[in-house]
Amino acid sequence: MDSVIGEVGGKVLLMVLFPCGMLLARLRDTNNSHSVIDYIDFFEWNFGLNLFRKLFPVILTDNASEFSNPMAIEFSPVTRERGTWVFSCEPNAAWQKGNIENNHTNLRRILPRKTSFNSLTQDDIDLVLSHLNSYNRKLFDDIPAITRFNSIFGKDILRKMNISLIDPDEVIIDKQLLKGKI
Repeated sequence: MDSVIGEVGGKVLLMVLFPCGMLLARLRDTNNSHSVIDYIDFFEWNFGLNLFRKLFPVILTDNASEFSNPMAIEFSPVTRERGTWVFSCEPNAAWQKGNIENNHTNLRRILPRKTSFNSLTQDDIDLVLSHLNSYNRKLFDDIPAITRFNSIFGKDILRKMNISLIDPDEVIIDKQLLKGKI
């Protein structure tokens, strides 16, 4: 889990990367621990504690301030049971969560650094995620992350999150995807 900043002081993305390569993101108005906790709680409220535990057995973050309340992330807001374990990388050790950092590179092809996210909606972010996750990855034998995710967790999760498979010939991984929005 990591945050991607657009314009300083503007909207921010909370990124979640699964081992299968699937990337999820939530557009947040502020970059604070409360907004992170709200997003994590969203999963339990929408999918239940058992599926939450399956999705998030462990969460790896950096030491940024938005991840400063790991206990609120780890325990269910409904049952107060432990739902996950949160671990933080060592300071200045981005290599400890290298896969999410590599995914930022693809994201930045669509949303370049210092691009304001203020005019974007969650639907825009879902469109970006649909394209990023439909991209064939050599690391996964040219199988899109979305296909791998669906084979593990089923299609209902992504359908409820407004993310869908894009035909490989129609995948756009550059800023033209949101033409006129950024």
